[in-house]
Amino acid sequence: MRLKAKLIAVWVAFLAAFSFASVTTVSAAKGDTGVDWSVYQGANGKFGYSGDKFVIAQIGGTYNGAFINQSTYKTQVASAIAAGKRAHTYIWYQVGGSTSVAKTALDHFLPMVQTPKGSIVALDYEAGASSSKQANTNAILYGLRRVKAAGYTPMLYGYKSYLVSHTDLATIAKDYQLWLAEYPDYNVTTAPNYGYFPSFDNVGIFQFTSTYRAGGLDGNVDLTGITDNGYGKATTNDKGKVTVKPKTSTPATKAGATANKATKTSITRGTKVKVNLSARAWANGVAIPRWVRGRTYTVQQTSGNRVLLAGILSWISKRDVVVAVKATSTATANSRGTYTVRYGDSWWSIAYKYGMSMYTLASRNGKTIYSMIHPSDVLLIR
Repeated sequence: MRLKAKLIAVWVAFLAAFSFASVTTVSAAKGDTGVDWSVYQGANGKFGYSGDKFVIAQIGGTYNGAFINQSTYKTQVASAIAAGKRAHTYIWYQVGGSTSVAKTALDHFLPMVQTPKGSIVALDYEAGASSSKQANTNAILYGLRRVKAAGYTPMLYGYKSYLVSHTDLATIAKDYQLWLAEYPDYNVTTAPNYGYFPSFDNVGIFQFTSTYRAGGLDGNVDLTGITDNGYGKATTNDKGKVTVKPKTSTPATKAGATANKATKTSITRGTKVKVNLSARAWANGVAIPRWVRGRTYTVQQTSGNRVLLAGILSWISKRDVVVAVKATSTATANSRGTYTVRYGDSWWSIAYKYGMSMYTLASRNGKTIYSMIHPSDVLLIR
């Protein structure tokens, strides 16, 4: 009788598990991994691994009172949403100990935030501190209060040693969660090493590496579930597609949501697509290089269930790509096929934006990739 009861219990558990797997499930943020992006990750970002759940994109920052807007911010937010990730924001906050500079910076950047209300807006304080700990602390607390008053989730980012040396971090941590960075080396690291955890009160996110993938990419882990803020629970259907639902809408989140819902049949010439991190082979069976996965390309041609990627001229199955978001940053090509160089641009970042080789871009302009380019230079891209 006991054996029969056990067999029935096992069978019921199996049926329950099977039924659960076939319907939509939800995911929570605590323990989730994610990446953070700046202009160096390009218009559509550089993705880490398929299990990542969030992205924190740089909107720009203040450098001792000078403002730099990141031209990649809006499209990175949209790209993250399109890929089913929760998108958040950070500001380079080099305000020293000046509350006046802090006020001007937040007056400038807070109205530009594209991630939803409730999402993280982190202040990145890792350079330019004044000699006064109290003044630095006051400028940071002022900024965090402004972020909260604007309807977002405030966080302070930095390296523990720097923050402890230049601020009263314990006072800040009483009211606000910290996003702290600490890593032992620059080897590729795909999971957090808690032997190097920057122990402190109220740590919400741990940035455990700057080389999450070869070539450089910051890797983070959410310790408290804070990256859920601003979003409903992500849903995963029985085909593994993840959808996130921002609680409030912006142009960038709308664009991302539209791309997230796009079907394979909508892919045509000119569509921007991201190569899946799980993709292994081109349509002809040749292995896809690792550096291609997670990047975004323009479709040059379609043929049945295959698409030809511009820039690298390789055919790939539609099942190995997803619709991304077209780059529509403030630094774009005009109708004559030219591009005006902006602050922070490089041969690589411009070429990446338009799905072409940086060698082709340089050659088209009678230069090499070692030639200097400067803001306001006009480059031919077509």
